[in-house]
Amino acid sequence: MAPTPSGSGRTRIHVVSDVHGNARDLARAGEGADALICLGDLVLFLDYADHSRGIFPDLFGVENADRLVELRTARRFEEARELGARLWAGVGEDRAEVIERGVRKQYAELFAAFPTPTYATYGNVDIPRLWPEFAGEGTTVLDGQRVEIGGWVFGFVGGGLRTPMRTPYEIGDEEYAAKIEAVGEVDVLCTHIPPEVPDLVYDTVARRFERGSRALLDAIRRTRPRYSLFGHVHQPLARRMRIGPTECVNVGHFAGAGKPWALEF
Repeated sequence: MAPTPSGSGRTRIHVVSDVHGNARDLARAGEGADALICLGDLVLFLDYADHSRGIFPDLFGVENADRLVELRTARRFEEARELGARLWAGVGEDRAEVIERGVRKQYAELFAAFPTPTYATYGNVDIPRLWPEFAGEGTTVLDGQRVEIGGWVFGFVGGGLRTPMRTPYEIGDEEYAAKIEAVGEVDVLCTHIPPEVPDLVYDTVARRFERGSRALLDAIRRTRPRYSLFGHVHQPLARRMRIGPTECVNVGHFAGAGKPWALEF
């Protein structure tokens, strides 16, 4: 690590999650920090706060985006899938290819905005196989891996667990638990999804419980890291709490707030 900008001998890390297309603020997110950590969800498929933004409304318009959000918020997932199927049937191109073009366009802009150094892991809406094409030399991608930053060990586990939403990078509980196990004991445990604690997984605006990880919760209790950092839940009931000696922090919905969470040690 390079010395801190203040010359104080301390290390300052800025952490973001749920970027969802906000390249403008991402370009400034590393200012004053020794490194940036990104906990995933770079892609913006549909902005639930502004239904005019994202790959879906670009293709199908705001009216259809309004309806899709309405159905998903009401947990009428089968109807939401039927709506999507009808819309995609009229496109005339392969659905996966169309989405990938939109994702590639976003990734080109977002990865170019990352400062050096950036340490990043995937969110549940990301497409991991595309990341090697866009991650420059200053960006280190980690999933089920560890890295030392400023003398502390940081462990990274990306992706989400399977849900009715069927987002691109959802994996099974056993596979996720294996990645948590591979990370082992660290000072800071960095994940996209939170530990399975009701106050941390409940979204107060969407009015639903998102999926958290029991394996992550068990690892926090067992290995007692200094911090557990995560995102995924945009408007959580609780943004932080302690589990034993571990400070658990939802670093915030970067797409909306535009500001990183800071860790200094």
